[in-house]
Amino acid sequence: MKNYLIPAEHICSHYNIEISFVDALNKIGLIEIEIIEQTQFIHQEQIGDLEKMIRLNNELNVNLEGIDVIFNLLEKERQLRNELTVLKNRLRLYE
Repeated sequence: MKNYLIPAEHICSHYNIEISFVDALNKIGLIEIEIIEQTQFIHQEQIGDLEKMIRLNNELNVNLEGIDVIFNLLEKERQLRNELTVLKNRLRLYE
């Protein structure tokens, strides 16, 4: 399991961000931080989303609430696309 966890400290130094930014993302539920032996870790599957959040914040000056709204809308879009695919497949049965 530890192979898939990356220390938050390494991520912050690599992307040149403050640990407080990662903590704030964790507090609003956009990423999950695991704490093992007093060290914060982020699962490697979340790195892609974290990179997007960093770019939104740094390049577009989107605040944390805006990032939350954007990711909620993207999740809703993904759900609607999946639902559309299911409905299209069901419709094909009747053709």
